[in-house]
Amino acid sequence: MIRTEKEFKETKKRLEETQKVIDAQQNELDKLNLPQVEKDKAMAPVLYFQEQLEDELNQYERIKQGNLEEFKHLELEYLGKFLIALRISEGISQRELANRLNVSETLVSRDEKNEYYGITTERARKISEALGKKIRFDAFDNTDRPLTTAIG
Repeated sequence: MIRTEKEFKETKKRLEETQKVIDAQQNELDKLNLPQVEKDKAMAPVLYFQEQLEDELNQYERIKQGNLEEFKHLELEYLGKFLIALRISEGISQRELANRLNVSETLVSRDEKNEYYGITTERARKISEALGKKIRFDAFDNTDRPLTTAIG
């Protein structure tokens, strides 16, 4: 998950570099006169990597525009990703969030890198309130798995 503008720019650059690798690899495979099925097998890993980068870039852009639809109902294990997405969608930097929480920017950066692994619900509430939102924790969905929903 892309967490900052810097990571977004780095990912865009990586995508451009990946396209160059794809072009070069396709040219080399064409020279070998292999059957298309063999070319496809050889290209599959790098094409999959390209798709992953594109998905991450698209997700970040959606989040920046305030589209948090994919986080409407989610399992608690994804709470960290939701908090990161919420910060991004509100246009708040890690530094600003750190200031609002009265903690170091390094702590926020580290927590986000670890996707808030092991975060307590109380801390999640504090972070969401610092972002101007409230989180409601629903008990269970129809699979008996806990969910969380962002509100207001």
